Amino acid sequence: MPSTHRADRIDARILTALSDDPRATVLAVAERTGLSRNTVQARLSKLDEAGALRSFERRIDPAILGYPLQAYVLTNVTQRKLDRVGAALDAIPEVLEVHGLSGVADLLVHVAARDADDLYRVAGDILNIKGVKRTTTALVMREMVDYRVRPLLDTLAE
Repeated sequence: MPSTHRADRIDARILTALSDDPRATVLAVAERTGLSRNTVQARLSKLDEAGALRSFERRIDPAILGYPLQAYVLTNVTQRKLDRVGAALDAIPEVLEVHGLSGVADLLVHVAARDADDLYRVAGDILNIKGVKRTTTALVMREMVDYRVRPLLDTLAE
């Protein structure tokens, strides 16, 4: 869910410092940005409370956990069963994230799998959810642009 907090240039400076060194302490970020430790701590707390900071999980590559294959499953669902389908998808460990869409499909389901047979099983698990009408699976062949927000931070910090 998007945050209601609107970052400013100071937030962008703090987040850029953390983007450069995610393990930096508050004191290190303060030194790097020229802000006080209290300002950095208060800003980070506000961003965290607003839900603006994402989970550390986003940094973990599923391949290191034994899931080198990734795919996107475009999923069409019966609209009145959307919440039930979402709960069922949440119960499948290989489902990394789910986005509600407008257009050709209702959901974009990002999954990880151990191999092609495992992907077939996971796609079948999704198709077997009551309320799922149809799926189309697209295998990720390579990552062209990794998830990023740095260009947005750089624009805001200017």
